[in-house]
Amino acid sequence: MARLLRKGLAAAIVAVLPLAASAQDAPAPAVRPSSPIATVQQDQLFSRTLYGRAVQARIEAARVALQTENQQMEAALEAEERSLTARRALLPAEEFRRLADAFDTRVEGIRAAQDTKARDLARRAEADRHTFFQTAVPVLADLMAEIGAVALLDKSGVLLSLDAVDITDRAVARIDSVLGDGTTAP
Repeated sequence: MARLLRKGLAAAIVAVLPLAASAQDAPAPAVRPSSPIATVQQDQLFSRTLYGRAVQARIEAARVALQTENQQMEAALEAEERSLTARRALLPAEEFRRLADAFDTRVEGIRAAQDTKARDLARRAEADRHTFFQTAVPVLADLMAEIGAVALLDKSGVLLSLDAVDITDRAVARIDSVLGDGTTAP
């Protein structure tokens, strides 16, 4: 029985696919069809809204600052290592070993601290993205109510849909008008 159901479903999908493909190739109708389901492209919402771009700019600035800090520390440590290596011939072996071990310990500590900063930055980026979507939910809910949708799906998880149910452009415009760049509370 289950096999028959799967065969019937497969046949129905095969029969509808050419129609759906031609529907996707055709230009979107001037009047949007009423649909209880709408889709958005979440990445587009984040990357195209003022709020999302502001978050991305802050994270990128922090990433560049951390990278610059890492490069400066690396240059200073390399200079210190060259100085220590140059002094090697002038120092007793025991004193050189003590200085080299202290240098190595400091380098490991600096690396661990910088790795922690990088992980913190990645966590902050993820938290900021999460906050964006939480903040955008009421705006999206209002837009859904306006167009009569009862469900909003991420387009990347939808196997097949008409472009007419994708409200990403409208959602970007609405989020920008309500939330702006996210620096002020709605």
